[in-house]
Amino acid sequence: MDLLNWNILKSRYLVKDKWLTLRADTYQMPEGQIVEPFYVFEYSTWVNIVAITKTQEIVLVEQYRHGIQKTVLELPGGGMEPEDISPLEAAKRELLEESGYSSDNFIKTGIISPNSATHNNLIHCFLATDVELVADLNLDPTEIINVKLLPLNNLIQNLDNGILLQSFHISSLFFALKKLGKVQFS
Repeated sequence: MDLLNWNILKSRYLVKDKWLTLRADTYQMPEGQIVEPFYVFEYSTWVNIVAITKTQEIVLVEQYRHGIQKTVLELPGGGMEPEDISPLEAAKRELLEESGYSSDNFIKTGIISPNSATHNNLIHCFLATDVELVADLNLDPTEIINVKLLPLNNLIQNLDNGILLQSFHISSLFFALKKLGKVQFS
């Protein structure tokens, strides 16, 4: 694998703010070719939570996403904060803040990259079972969220209708369904 690695010669930051850091790298390919600029988006580690109630309902959040200019259903989740000691702690915090739900039963189901070509971060996927409503929402100033409960089987049946649009939420759901024994390979 090391024979394929690129050698970074220099980096410069074009944008650095709370939500986005954009870096331009100059690198040398293994054969010696110099490529510049190559843009890299730097983000914090992200977490996604598939939260299932005792009655087999999935907790979803509905919010407006300006990139596609639509209100969409999503899994609870977000970025790790400096005070989060682990992705698990971030997942517990994000689930509680965005939905008011909590659980003692969290299982890490996988790790994915949102876009390994241009993003430097990873997403830790979690399944939380037997979640219960325990608090009011505690949203960021820029968040407006409606919490929705949907029968898990209803969500599964509507995946091909675009009920979830975010690709890494679908990946997280796949990991959770696999862990729950609802997806099997022969």
